[in-house]
Amino acid sequence: MEETLKIGLIVKPQGVKGEVKVQPLTDDINRYKNLKEVIIDDKVYKVLRAVIGGGTVFLTLSGITDRNTAETFRGKFLRVTRENAAVLPEGRYFIVDIIGSKLVTDTGALVGEIIEVTSARTDIFTVKCVDGRIMRFPFLKDLTVSVDVENKIFTVKEKRLGEVSCYEN
Repeated sequence: MEETLKIGLIVKPQGVKGEVKVQPLTDDINRYKNLKEVIIDDKVYKVLRAVIGGGTVFLTLSGITDRNTAETFRGKFLRVTRENAAVLPEGRYFIVDIIGSKLVTDTGALVGEIIEVTSARTDIFTVKCVDGRIMRFPFLKDLTVSVDVENKIFTVKEKRLGEVSCYEN
């Protein structure tokens, strides 16, 4: 499992005092209110201030005190350790823990490997099938049988998968 989790992307500097504008990569934007530190390029920065507005987050980080310095962080990801990550409710998973999982059916058939998860109102899974095709399907409760993040096995109902999946040409 990944040691750290991506929680945001710095999109640009904000103002002249080193604040950065962050595109959150988390379901709960309010988690930034309690964020104490982030990791950028393997270096830890203390979060001095977090302001949430308009679906984005504005952060003031230790050591970033002017616009020029903030500009060097454009396009970099914010990460947190698993210990500092948000606690997920039952039935919710970190995307990084799903990617790379084997997709199998309740009949035991190996479909392929989950290679991407696109966040949307209903997350969309992309699978590289054993026959080489690319398949996509929505993450639905009535489709999912079990998720084993430790062993990276994602089990779905075969019949329902056939009803909701589509393949690239």
